[in-house]
Amino acid sequence: MVVLSVPAEVTVILLDIEGTTTPIAFVKDILFPYIKENVKEYLQTHWEEEECQQDVSLLRKQAEEDSHLDGVVPIPAVPENGADDLQQTIQAVVDNVCWQMSLDRKTTALKQLQGHMWKAAFAAGRMKAEFFEDVVPAVRKWREAGMKVYIYSSGSVEAQKLLFGHSTEGNILELVDGHFDTKIGHKVESESYRKIANSIGCSTNNILFLTDVTLEASAAEEAAVHVAVVVRPGNAGLTDDEKAYYSLISSFSELCLPSST
Repeated sequence: MVVLSVPAEVTVILLDIEGTTTPIAFVKDILFPYIKENVKEYLQTHWEEEECQQDVSLLRKQAEEDSHLDGVVPIPAVPENGADDLQQTIQAVVDNVCWQMSLDRKTTALKQLQGHMWKAAFAAGRMKAEFFEDVVPAVRKWREAGMKVYIYSSGSVEAQKLLFGHSTEGNILELVDGHFDTKIGHKVESESYRKIANSIGCSTNNILFLTDVTLEASAAEEAAVHVAVVVRPGNAGLTDDEKAYYSLISSFSELCLPSST
């Protein structure tokens, strides 16, 4: 087994989710298809609820901003009465959501609806989040050694908490000290990592960031954050130069903490 020694100055481990703690297949083959397959039923069931109406209003506003884009599906205002008109409006929302997802868009409107749908699905026990088998034992060990553990993902903090609160390992939210999403900045921008360090109350060189994406690793490194690139089944391949340059791990158990040396 490869062993990567964690620098003695590291007191915080910052984790990516997709491709790092969680198989990309879970996100691509379960989470996102669930939205496409269930969005119509969800809208019909929850249409009268304020939260759902807020989601639709945000999607309608986004569609108006996207009016110049090819393939955009406008969402008409809801008529006062008429079941047929209502069904047409719901279908327009469904088509708009599927169009955005086909382009892999990350609009706030889309992410908000997705988050609410996943929340309902997790709460009803319709799905559980998958984690690689080495993740939970390693995180427990890190915390016992005094490390703080934070999450930084492009998925919203709300969605992150759903995953950790409804996992195949049970509710593991207690293992995480805090969550960051792109509200603090994009993951490929070095300034984001400085802001995270500032928010935690540490120096950037007190952080070890684990991610499967080398562009993110490079941005973190620019901010003087320690990085290791995580190689997991289903992840994008690395170039020979990337393999030679970055510290690589294929399991969290390969990290050797300062206190355990």
